[in-house]
Amino acid sequence: MHNQSLSLTKNIKIIGIGNTLYSDEGVGVHLIPYLEEALADFTNVEIIEGATDGMKLLEPVEEADYLIVIDAINAGKPAGELMMIRNGEIPKYYGVKMSVHQIGFQEVLLAADLREKLPKEMIMFGIQPASLDMGLELSDIVKTKLPELVTNVVDQVQKWSENM
Repeated sequence: MHNQSLSLTKNIKIIGIGNTLYSDEGVGVHLIPYLEEALADFTNVEIIEGATDGMKLLEPVEEADYLIVIDAINAGKPAGELMMIRNGEIPKYYGVKMSVHQIGFQEVLLAADLREKLPKEMIMFGIQPASLDMGLELSDIVKTKLPELVTNVVDQVQKWSENM
């Protein structure tokens, strides 16, 4: 029997996913330092660099009451457009994304689901990449969207924290 933490505090985990070698593909990882600063006062939040870890992320996903995933999502939208996808919709978006580490995270969600240990609520904050070419820098358009992305994540953490 999976025992959610006995304390009343809800456990929120944030996973930034991405490969920083391919420009905007690394947006989830690039956002982590900004989130650490913005969420420093929240003791119930753990921020995890997902990079390309795949199944290593199963434990944090299963331990989370609430999960936020941040990633580039290639959904054919205008470059820099922000997206928010909830719960059961998330794996569908992984299907359309051509990226190596994605399959790993889709499998993590599937495994957690099969073990009946998915978080109560999951939200993916994504951004349409402008460039997936090799390069360590984010494109200018994606860079300009980082503050808005941070605000969206912080707002969601506050909503979840208030409803505890």
